[in-house]
Amino acid sequence: MASRLTPNQLNGITLAYMGDAVYEVYIRQHLLERGLVRPNQLQKAATAFVSAKAQAALIEAMLAADLLTEDEQDIYTRGRNAKSYTHAKNTSVVTYRISTGFEALFGYLHLSGATDRVAELAHWCIDYVEKGGTGHGQSQSKSAPTK
Repeated sequence: MASRLTPNQLNGITLAYMGDAVYEVYIRQHLLERGLVRPNQLQKAATAFVSAKAQAALIEAMLAADLLTEDEQDIYTRGRNAKSYTHAKNTSVVTYRISTGFEALFGYLHLSGATDRVAELAHWCIDYVEKGGTGHGQSQSKSAPTK
């Protein structure tokens, strides 16, 4: 059996790799629960939650709301400042780096076993986007109830 993974030993990019997947699962489940089932609908709706611009807006809102602990802020900063050799698509380098910090936070929390905290932050993000907080607005499916 492999040794226990220690998130503190992982770089910000590696944490972001995991965090991207963790956060995406919450978003996909949310969209399915909203009644979206067509792949093109799902992809379009997911963008409002998972694009670099949306994630950057979300982490900035979390910081402004004083939602993160000091340790969580440090993990975000570690991810944001990590050296990345991939290029931002459809966004600025600054926005891309901020979103990498967002993903690193989710990756770190997940790998640390803080599942309740991951869920709390993911649901906060979902509510924030659904209320139009990121300015990315959500289109409701015909079968999904409006809030």
